[in-house]
Amino acid sequence: MLLNIHSYYSLRYGTLSIDQLVAGLVARGYDSAVLTDINNSTGSLQFIKACQKAGINGLVGVEFRNGDEFLYVGIARNEVGFRFLNEMVTAANLARNKTYPPNPPQSPDVYFIYPFNPQFQNRILTENEFIGIRHFQLNQIRLYPVRVQQKTVIWQPVTFTNGEQYHLHCQLRAISHNLLLSQLQPHQYADRLEVFPSREQLLEKFRDFPQIIKNTEAIFERCSFNFDFKQQRNKKTFTGSRYSDKELLTQYAMDGLGRRYGLNDHEARARVVKELGIIDNLNFSSYFLITDDICRYARSRNFHYVGRGSGANSIVAYCLGITDVCPIELNLYFERFLNPKRQSPPDFDVDFSWQDRDDMHTYIFKRYQYSHTALMGAMSTFRSRSILREMGKVYGLPKSEIDRLVHDPGNMLNKNEVVDMILSVYNLMEDFPNQRTIHASGVVISEEPITTYCALDLPPKGLPTMQFDMHIAEDIGFEKFDILSQRGLGHIKDCVEIIKENRGETVDVHQPRKFFKDPFINSQLRSSKTIGCFYIESPAMRQLITKLDCDNYLTLVAASSIIRPGVASSGMMKAFIERHHNPSTVEYLHPVFKEQLEETYGVMVYQEDVMKVGHHYGGLDLADADVLRRMMSGKSRSAKHLAEIESKFFSHCHDMNYPEATSKEIWRQMESFAGYSFNKAHSASFAVESYQSLFLKAYYPMEFMVSVLNNYGGFYSRKVYVNEAKKSGATVNLPCVNNSAMKATIKGKDIFLGFDCMLNLDAVCAHTITEERKRNGEYTSLNNFILRTYVHLEQLIILIRSGAMRFTGCTKKELLWESHMLLSQTARKQIHSSLFVDEEVTKPVLPEFDCHPVEDIYDEIELLGFPVSSTMFDLVQANFRGDAYACNLKDFVGRTIRLVGDFVCEKHVRTKNDKTMKFGTWYDVNGDFFDTVHFPPSLASYPLNGSGVYLILGKVVLDFGCPAIEVIKLAKLPFKPDPRSI
Repeated sequence: MLLNIHSYYSLRYGTLSIDQLVAGLVARGYDSAVLTDINNSTGSLQFIKACQKAGINGLVGVEFRNGDEFLYVGIARNEVGFRFLNEMVTAANLARNKTYPPNPPQSPDVYFIYPFNPQFQNRILTENEFIGIRHFQLNQIRLYPVRVQQKTVIWQPVTFTNGEQYHLHCQLRAISHNLLLSQLQPHQYADRLEVFPSREQLLEKFRDFPQIIKNTEAIFERCSFNFDFKQQRNKKTFTGSRYSDKELLTQYAMDGLGRRYGLNDHEARARVVKELGIIDNLNFSSYFLITDDICRYARSRNFHYVGRGSGANSIVAYCLGITDVCPIELNLYFERFLNPKRQSPPDFDVDFSWQDRDDMHTYIFKRYQYSHTALMGAMSTFRSRSILREMGKVYGLPKSEIDRLVHDPGNMLNKNEVVDMILSVYNLMEDFPNQRTIHASGVVISEEPITTYCALDLPPKGLPTMQFDMHIAEDIGFEKFDILSQRGLGHIKDCVEIIKENRGETVDVHQPRKFFKDPFINSQLRSSKTIGCFYIESPAMRQLITKLDCDNYLTLVAASSIIRPGVASSGMMKAFIERHHNPSTVEYLHPVFKEQLEETYGVMVYQEDVMKVGHHYGGLDLADADVLRRMMSGKSRSAKHLAEIESKFFSHCHDMNYPEATSKEIWRQMESFAGYSFNKAHSASFAVESYQSLFLKAYYPMEFMVSVLNNYGGFYSRKVYVNEAKKSGATVNLPCVNNSAMKATIKGKDIFLGFDCMLNLDAVCAHTITEERKRNGEYTSLNNFILRTYVHLEQLIILIRSGAMRFTGCTKKELLWESHMLLSQTARKQIHSSLFVDEEVTKPVLPEFDCHPVEDIYDEIELLGFPVSSTMFDLVQANFRGDAYACNLKDFVGRTIRLVGDFVCEKHVRTKNDKTMKFGTWYDVNGDFFDTVHFPPSLASYPLNGSGVYLILGKVVLDFGCPAIEVIKLAKLPFKPDPRSI
């Protein structure tokens, strides 16, 4: 009877989740209903699945609106009709106009229902068109011809269930329109009657109009939507047949086996054969072949990539060249990636350079057809702070009051009627869908057109995007391909090209095993000289490397996992470090721990470790062990299945006569650990890339830092990488109109910063400068530059003050005077009437100007964000630079010292008592890093106030060989004033 119900996927309109809707239908006596969310089909298949589970005939459609104007509802008679509706929505979205025609295109597989109004008494409706009438409009229909009643159906929209949800609906509408609640107009929100009546109540309202009831029932009788949620939806074959896929994958895998291992490695061959059997049995050959095809294209374009995630557990993936991690060497389980009992689909994660991913997307969409390929959607939700901010605006609170409510909710000034109203709906909105967006990396390649399953959006990214997220996609049988981007690969690729250009050397970075054994690279790692290197440059990671005395690949793999936040807070990080330094003192819970986890000293570091212990100690087969891992990590919530596996585990332990206390402790450790553990294959893949970066930084440090700058850094701001370039032996030069390009360049040991590092220089101006110089050679003078580039005065001033015009040999002040005179109207006419660009314009005689280096520092900070020709320490009024330096802090352990530091970055941490503490990272005057710890009492009295140079008083402490300063006091040091402001 309900032809028009809304879920909360009618964004900023609906108030009910899919589960709430289905539960409401059951409770109110309905055996069928149609979900018709506004201009989308996000929740359609989720609704069908929930209805199947509840024994209800769930149907789906779309409510079409142009803005707030209700047009009609389309109801799918079957799967074909659902696709038709999805294509209607998609066509509007891809055209970017997002408008629908007043008269929809017709399909025999779709019913269209229009709202009741006088215009329809003279309109001839097709067989599949009807008029929907509300119960309060029934008196009007008596005045219409009988043929109108014959085409009329019950119309009871459902948007909320009670007054509280109606109030929530109105607030959502105000948020959507960016209006005060009091400014909402009646046409912008639903009327109070869009409630959820029982079936009996609804039929009672229409009892005097049996024809209308009959018409409504007929629609439900003619609609059937049977969706099989157990089918795989991805492209079924790569070659056109499953057998050919199997043969081709086998051929590729065996070819790769020869390249990776040689043909006589029986262990590797046996594992390849075993994996190929599982892949074929689960019908995943096409999935591997498509991923291989994507990687082959990347190699053909010389795009660097990293295959990672659970896919790196596969030796077939390693042989194909999808990954660079040997699963035998690292004892990785294929069952972690794919096994017969795995309910959710696996996926490959393939990282590309941020510069190359768009090209990869274009290839994938063209190769596998735009109609069958889409980006994975995602759903942003209302969270605590966003709810308070949005609701604050709805009620017209000033920004200062909203900020106070967000940051200081317990403040007594927040105790008022308006805040009480906001808080009354706070819990209702928590995790409510807010906006559709894009998954960070997922791509779906479907056997059927994507519109078979949902409508598509066209976000600014410019590629069709599914309207539902990865969780719904998994439920209906999709396996996504994760096509990610990162800047680390950009560093590596660009560095190789820069080395070729600057040194004439061809460098091969695809030799990770050679790098693992290189003593120079390992010494760089051990001394944590890792700034700019992928994944290992953050303060926390550099500290961990120091604490572990890390100088090899396997230790780095472990470090990449235990750096995760949950490990440190659980004490597992500390336990691992202690055991790493004293392996002879390790006491294993059971011999299995020594046998399986000796590499990590009996500490479960990786997700695979849960599988190992579950399999070798608990007697679970590898498939069950992987199910256990997924359940304990929160990726599966079947309590019944977990209980079955737990029973198997303890039953086996009992049969083996293991001590009950030991078994319980091991189960507890697995239970507490799996939720925050890391995939070993993932860590191993990242560590390979880290070693590639380390190799380049160790042997080509200047070129490496240029590549980092040109890929816009990593963890730190640009000034950190400029400092690192200086420390590597390079001379870093300010941008120059005769030497700089858009990005940084290097000639020998001279690095010229690019125009892209100038904060306010117009990109068109920068492009003009470089292109004109390429065509006609270097600029010879200021007026020659002006004549050839037609630069505007404000842009010229930026260039002069940043030092980019220093080739003229004139001071900045002379150039500023001259530029104003040359770019006056009269002077412009004189310059541009010249026949030759080298013809000099008469220069006035200028007085001698006073110049001070401090002026240059202030100019560079303003125009580049940091000083290049000097350091922040040169601005400090005092000459004192500390009792110690970063390089000799270990000599002062246990002593209280003073040290002067240039602030780099900070990290906020909440203590167990819910107090704020911080960790700081700094430079000393020599450009070396040191770290500080700010406990709550010190931080409260002496807060960090952003960038600047500070005098720090604190005690030097040593934690596993890593020094830090526990701050007692600190203060920002005053700078020398800009002479121009005196």
